[in-house]
Amino acid sequence: MNTQVGREPFGTLGDGTGVDRWTLQAGSGAGALRVGVLTYGGIVQSVEAPDRDGATAQLALGFADLSSYVVHGGSYFGALVGRYANRIAGAHFALDGRTYPLTPNDGRNSLHGGPGGFSRVVWDAREVEGGVELHRVSPDGEEGFPGTLDVRVRYTVSAGPDGAALRIAYRARTDAPTVVSLTNHTYLNLGGDGSGSATGHELRLAASRYTPVDSTGIPLPGAPAEVAGTRFDFRTARAVDGAYDHNFALDGGVSEQPRRVAELYDPRSGRALELATTEPGLQLYTAGHLDGTLIGTSGFPYGPAAGLALETQHFPDSPNRPDFPGTVLRPGATYRSETVYEFSARAPRAGAEAA
Repeated sequence: MNTQVGREPFGTLGDGTGVDRWTLQAGSGAGALRVGVLTYGGIVQSVEAPDRDGATAQLALGFADLSSYVVHGGSYFGALVGRYANRIAGAHFALDGRTYPLTPNDGRNSLHGGPGGFSRVVWDAREVEGGVELHRVSPDGEEGFPGTLDVRVRYTVSAGPDGAALRIAYRARTDAPTVVSLTNHTYLNLGGDGSGSATGHELRLAASRYTPVDSTGIPLPGAPAEVAGTRFDFRTARAVDGAYDHNFALDGGVSEQPRRVAELYDPRSGRALELATTEPGLQLYTAGHLDGTLIGTSGFPYGPAAGLALETQHFPDSPNRPDFPGTVLRPGATYRSETVYEFSARAPRAGAEAA
């Protein structure tokens, strides 16, 4: 396998805990894919890939220093989020006849595992073939979630004839019934970090339905709605227009092996992303909270839609919605989830010119 793995210090937290940056590279020269992963928060700190002319750019929104990730962690740049990705209504859920109160951190709701979730802790790390495996034991009762949860997340890269891929594979086991849904919260701008709005990117989703939400992001009662005739219809590739923070119910539901569910393309640079996952849902978030006050790794301020997050996951509030795909994990079972991000570059379409 044509991959390289390296490690270097990235900084030290206030309590003296050191944080490392692991660099994963697939391929060589101008066509290489390079990914930086932090032991703090399992953060994908950088993704570097070439455009149609072979010029490499940093594509992931993020920061150049550890302190910025600590101070601005609420943006979840590149973060590994859990125990439960997205929102749980009212910061509580019932399981086996018992109600578990969680720590609210998004109004009255729990978001991405609470204020002390997986994106805010330092993970153990070891090198594996083609990448790094992060490991952490989340104690019983952390942010209100039951059960001691043993979690391993592998980030690996590989190169092929048409592009290179980052694969994130999640595994977890528990000693008591609990709920689990993990994802990665990387924002991508295929034009390059600091290149402006990503709303010109063209997106295709294999999703015939989505979950309408209330003003707090909680799915409304009832089955997912059809996308036909709405601005949520990305079944045919088109430019991302306007603000989104919505879960799409992916066609095919939960799968044993990753299946292709999304394509993202930047006509200006020619960079393309093909996304495959085992998950039943995908949250499209256009980073509407960014207002130009945060400065990214390339030294440019981040405004609205500076990057797009495509978060593969189970549906928001599933622990309170028995009609949604289940997220309960019991002792003896293993939580498994896998998502593949394959990067490539395409020539301009006939009759079109790169901007």
